[in-house]
Order: sequence, then structure tokens, then C-alpha cells
Amino acid sequence: MPKRKLLQIGDITSRMANKLEAEFDIIEYFKFANKEKLITEHEQEIVCVLTDGHWGVPDNLMERLPNLKIVSSYGVGYDAIDASLAASKGVTVTNTPEVLNNEVADTAIMLWLSVYRQLIQADKWARQGTWKKEGSFPLSRSVQNQKVGILGLGRIGETIAKRAKAFDAEIHYHSRTEKNNDYSYHASPKKLAENVDVLFVITPGGNATKHLIDESVLKALGKSGTLINISRGSVVDEKALIKALQTGTLGFAGLDVFEAEPFVPDELTAMENVVLTPHIGSATIQTRQAMGDLTCDNLLSFFRSGRVFTAVPECLELNV
Repeated sequence: MPKRKLLQIGDITSRMANKLEAEFDIIEYFKFANKEKLITEHEQEIVCVLTDGHWGVPDNLMERLPNLKIVSSYGVGYDAIDASLAASKGVTVTNTPEVLNNEVADTAIMLWLSVYRQLIQADKWARQGTWKKEGSFPLSRSVQNQKVGILGLGRIGETIAKRAKAFDAEIHYHSRTEKNNDYSYHASPKKLAENVDVLFVITPGGNATKHLIDESVLKALGKSGTLINISRGSVVDEKALIKALQTGTLGFAGLDVFEAEPFVPDELTAMENVVLTPHIGSATIQTRQAMGDLTCDNLLSFFRSGRVFTAVPECLELNV
């Protein structure tokens, strides 16, 4: 029996390749200079796509693959995949929720602590000999008893809240719907920002949340406020953020994501009141291995049983 043709968009690990090679003929999309020719030659044969949250499925590609059955995405965010279109065509889309909740939440807390306790500056103080020349490092801010805001109280947002409670935080949040918990709900991002010291952004990306954090929200967070973004760069108006930090309208920021990754604006890299990381939210060996395994297992399960483990909400009705 011939192997099913799988279109691979982006990179996969050797562990993932080993899991898939027995059952799939893997076509690596970005290895072909002439992608139009590639799709034309294989459009009838490709039955599955393996991609990630960054690359998604390029425009019109889904329309070009009449026998596509499943798109398995490596990562929890899938805003680069038109899941509604896929569902309308009977194509199942999967992602990798749950397995990265702890890691992303840890990264969020790491950024918070690094900003408040000025970790980067303190490291330089010790490393460059300033401690010996100028004495003790200046006092920083405590993370204890802070009012913590979470924009997007989903799985990861809930995990951040649990970690923040260990610092005796008072939890506030905004989500599409109010949830049954003992946290303080606010009807808009601006109202949330007005009532907290630090704002964690962990909402999905896409057009619906583009620039949800705008000038008004940053102003509401205030000159002593801190913004932590570990969701998507598109959720924050980056130009407004830079202006707010430069003028003192906003005090501090910890950023793991950017609007034009991997480009990071020079204005941000020059600031001492900002901590920057290169989109490493889930980037540990253990978590990425678990994500890769789930990405592959969704594909294998689909063709063995017709069901997947983690269909995205738009495709749940296809997974019955």
C-alpha cells in the first residue's frame, strides 16, 4: 500500500520524522523554490498537512488541495490557519493544547520577576564589575501582593493565575465571557488595565484581537504599570507600546513575542525598562517533545480511527 502524502510546512524534529515516515511520504514545502509547481504536481495526492502556529497554511493552499483531510499544527495558537474554512470543507484542524500550559506560564512569571527585580541589569552589575566599583545594586520592586491582570483566562491564563497566587497576588481578568471563579472580572481590557499593577497578555492572535492592547490600554496601565506579552505580537500595538515606554506613559514591559518576528525594533532593544526574549514561551526540550508527539499522534490517529485527540473548537463536530 503506497504511503499517504503529507505536506510539511516548517521544520519538524527527527523524533517527529521517525514517527511519521513509516506511514507518510513527507513533502517538505520550503525545500522547493517553485512552490506553485510543487502544489500543481501533488495537489490531488496530498491528504494531510503538518504545520505550526507561525507558518499555518498559506493563503489559498487549502483551496488547492481537494483531497485534504487533516491539518495537524504544532503549537497551541492556530490563527495562521483558517479553521472555519477548513471545517466547512470537512477538513479537521488540530493543535497541541494542555502540554505547554506549564511552560508558557513559567515563562510569563519569569518575565514578570525579571522586570520587577531588574534581573538583566543586576546580572550586568555583577558581571561587568560595577558591584566592585560602585557598590550595591539599586533596590528593585517586590512582586508580593500585586494586583495581577490576565487578559485571556483560558488554560494558560488559569495556570498563570495559580502561579501568581503563590506571590499573594490579587487576580483580575478579562475574557470573552465571565467565568465561575473568585477572581475579579472586568468588562474590557482598558477597565482591566486600570485596576492592576501588571497585565499578562495571553489571548489568541488573529484579526479579532489585533491591537487589542492599544494606546488607551497602555495609558490605563500607567507609568508604574508593567505589560507582559506571551501571546502573539499582533495583540499589542507595538508602535503605541514603544511610544508609551519612551514617554513614561507605561513603566515597564516583558515581551516574548513581537509584531514582525524575528525582527525586534531597535527602540525596544535600547530600553533598560524592558526584558526581551525570542519567543521561547514553550521552548524546553521536554515540552517541545510532548508537542511534537501530540502533533504526530493526531495525524496517526486520524488515519487509523477517523478521530483525533485535540481538534480545535471549529472542528469538534467533525471529530465524532
